[in-house]
Amino acid sequence: MVRMTRGLIVIDMQRGFDDLDFWGPTSNPDCEENVARLIGEWQRTGEPIVIVRHDSESLASPLHPENPGNALVDAVAAADPALFVVKSVNSAFYGSPDLGGWLRAESIDELVICGIQTNMCVETTARMAGNLGFSTTVVLDATRTFDLSGEVVGVGVVQRTAEELMANTALVLQEGGFAKIAATSDVIGADAPG
Repeated sequence: MVRMTRGLIVIDMQRGFDDLDFWGPTSNPDCEENVARLIGEWQRTGEPIVIVRHDSESLASPLHPENPGNALVDAVAAADPALFVVKSVNSAFYGSPDLGGWLRAESIDELVICGIQTNMCVETTARMAGNLGFSTTVVLDATRTFDLSGEVVGVGVVQRTAEELMANTALVLQEGGFAKIAATSDVIGADAPG
């Protein structure tokens, strides 16, 4: 059996997500460390890394290009990506340069996805990856998100904790056939350096 070429997609690991006054309560304090472990493993094996940055169009957002929160966290900023994608929407497949075209040109057909936010950009990118035919894995403990609440027409006020949202995303992606769900140790092995 021929092994597929696998790429690591690191989504929106930006300093602005540390602004809890803006985003609210968060989950999974080990996210950044696990992302750094994944990057370290990909660098060790020489497999391709794609870094994705969200450039918000809202000046009020910590992720706007004119705000310091747009910067990548240190572990990600230090990586040497094969491709750097900038986007202003949820899916990394709608960024620049064209992620899907690059993956196909490089014969990368297996994607391992991590980053922020679990239920937003990570989930949207994973759903599209699955729909586009990529073998996709989301490393859940290398993602995180924030509590969310709002009024939903026909439902009323809905509130979910970050942990609930992570679990919901994992369930929908796995049971919907979009992606496999894994832990960092499943992907790189418990004994891998990191």
